[in-house]
Amino acid sequence: MEAVRPLVGSQWNKGRIVGQKAPFKLKDIWALRVRLQMNGRVRELALFNLGIDSKLRGCDLVALNVRDVCHGDQLATRAVVMQHKTQRPVQFEITQPNLGTRQYARILGHWVDELGLDHAEYGTHSMRRTKATLIYRRTKNLRAVQLLLGHSKLESTVRYLGIEVDDALEISEQTEI
Repeated sequence: MEAVRPLVGSQWNKGRIVGQKAPFKLKDIWALRVRLQMNGRVRELALFNLGIDSKLRGCDLVALNVRDVCHGDQLATRAVVMQHKTQRPVQFEITQPNLGTRQYARILGHWVDELGLDHAEYGTHSMRRTKATLIYRRTKNLRAVQLLLGHSKLESTVRYLGIEVDDALEISEQTEI
């Protein structure tokens, strides 16, 4: 499921690998959760959990406001926000005070460092891809993942998850008629 990420030589990304960032592995998710919790980094733990659970893009995650997740003095169990990129609504499970996208990226960079992972492999979009990828791997339900991500085309979800021919063949072999 390794995505092809070519080296590009333009000024801002000279020598950097560009393209899709990897979703976090389950063991890395739990390692970071435990580390953040043990160090009392409650805000970062909440941000990390929300990033994973909401499947929002970084720009949408940091743009959340209290009113997006509260009704009066009651915290909502779910929220619906309009995605910046697609202008389509997406529903998810909750939030933090606002951060900037770059601040969020720096925090995530610290998490990646703490886990000893490669910066080139992970970025804020890894948070969006993680739960969607885990859901797909467990259920093989592309339509559910498409709805959770707010994709308008199933083909986009297939590309986004990096589904290969082997995945399709495995699903076919498991389906008896």
